[in-house]
Amino acid sequence: MTHYNTVLVGTDGSETSFRAVERAAELARDAQAALVITCAYFPAKPDPHDTDVLGDEAYQVVGSAPAEDSLRTARDRATKAGATNVQTQAVQGKPSPSLIKAAQDTGADLVVVGNVGLNTLTGRLIGSVPQDVIRHSPVDVLVVHTT
Repeated sequence: MTHYNTVLVGTDGSETSFRAVERAAELARDAQAALVITCAYFPAKPDPHDTDVLGDEAYQVVGSAPAEDSLRTARDRATKAGATNVQTQAVQGKPSPSLIKAAQDTGADLVVVGNVGLNTLTGRLIGSVPQDVIRHSPVDVLVVHTT
């Protein structure tokens, strides 16, 4: 059996993605591996009106603030599941290419994804994150049943 040193998992802040994070955390804990949690995002374009209306809270609609919130929750859940060496990273871009690049950049030897989108009509017609990652990942991929 292969020993994994670095496990990578993506989150989009959804409950199903947090289930994948928890499973990845359990695997990382059992393998005494590092866990890298990645969240892809597209920054919102700044609008001067946002600052006028939102004041000090305007930072939440630009940059990676929503991704950072998702990563904070994912880190908490991973730690609760027993992972001890947890790293997080917000990556600007589409989810599938961002996960694949993150696997290469971090030296991950396992990518964990949830199964959302695998058996949907949309997933069959235009693809899904799990399908794309399975197809293009340079390393092993574990698909977690999260639905």
